[in-house]
Amino acid sequence: MLARFLAALLLTAAALPLAPPDASAAPAAATLSAQDKATIAQVEQYLNGVQSLQSKFIQVAPDGRQASGTFYLSRPGKMRLEYDKPITDFVVADGSFIFYWDGEMRQQSSAPIGTTLADVILRKSIRLSGDVTVTNLFQAPGVVEVSLVETKDSGKGTMTLVFEDRPFQLRKWRVLDAQGLTTEVALLNPRTDVTFDSNLFYFKEPKTGSDYGKDN
Repeated sequence: MLARFLAALLLTAAALPLAPPDASAAPAAATLSAQDKATIAQVEQYLNGVQSLQSKFIQVAPDGRQASGTFYLSRPGKMRLEYDKPITDFVVADGSFIFYWDGEMRQQSSAPIGTTLADVILRKSIRLSGDVTVTNLFQAPGVVEVSLVETKDSGKGTMTLVFEDRPFQLRKWRVLDAQGLTTEVALLNPRTDVTFDSNLFYFKEPKTGSDYGKDN
């Protein structure tokens, strides 16, 4: 299913069978110039300044198929991705766990947020060092791309955050998973400082025929 590719970003072994970590292989950190380090600091400042965000998104799966939906973020720890119909899958993080609902199979997978790549952008204080390693930094006119892995478990995959620089804001992310497959999610007209109903970030199994698990 198309929506399952996004689970590579959000759920590790809970949703997809990933390769076990190779404890002997440390990720190769990028060699950063003084200017690069200043850019990383700008990225950290931006991410830490975004407490809430809502955006339409376009997802491109490894086979080129596309899906659209809405992305909601409320830091720390909460997010939701809903696909436009007819897809009834959704992903929701409630502050402790992240859940993936497969609407076709009517099955739920979950994992602690801290064990997933999503933790990189959901944590209370975002630092792109320590338990996160920057493996590549690319800059061109109008764009900044930062590639990241978890320092202790780079086998989970690589997340690349893509920013536009005028104004500086997150516009897309790409995930290269343990199978070598890349999924890209592009944000369309993201809005920050949005107020959400707290129920949006709690998982509830949808009733038959209901939409996205928000039924009472």
